Amino acid sequence: MFDQFKEYLQKKIALTDEQFDLISKDIKVKTLEKNQVVLSPGETSTHTYFVTEGLMRCYSIDSKAKVNIIQFAPELWWLSERNSFFNEPSDFYIDAIEKTTALILPRNYFNDAAVHVPCLHDLNNTMLNNSIRFMQKRINMLLSATAEERYLDFIKLYPNLTLRVPQWMIASYLGITPESLSRVRKDLAHKHFKA
Repeated sequence: MFDQFKEYLQKKIALTDEQFDLISKDIKVKTLEKNQVVLSPGETSTHTYFVTEGLMRCYSIDSKAKVNIIQFAPELWWLSERNSFFNEPSDFYIDAIEKTTALILPRNYFNDAAVHVPCLHDLNNTMLNNSIRFMQKRINMLLSATAEERYLDFIKLYPNLTLRVPQWMIASYLGITPESLSRVRKDLAHKHFKA
């Protein structure tokens, strides 16, 4: 688990084994059972998950009991509830879709770790900017893209998830009905077959 995190960081920054030992002291490992909820609306969470094995998701449930999936987090993805970092109650659930192992990093992890490895400041800023870009693109897709375009973007972003999650979850993430998703998949298969 720590090896995966170390590898992840070393692909992005110059990091020695000694530096990694220094910055990994406050990281904890958590194993989650399938469907285990780690955050519910109204609660606060002061840490970030880094998934080493398995699959997590962040979602809300509206007044009509409809599940709205905001993000999936497969291996080597981050997941957190940013409102909680400012001591505001969450609007979201976070749970494990599969049995999952995740590293738990405290809220101030990157600031504290940057004392030992200064380039972590830049990495943290890059990741925050990427997260903002991801959310902006996601909002734009939900507002303006066709169901087919959303689905193709989903496959590009999460290439292995179509075989790991039920169709209704993919539809929820895309903001369409499972029936619409079935039509999209059928149309794409038909286009592919004709080509």
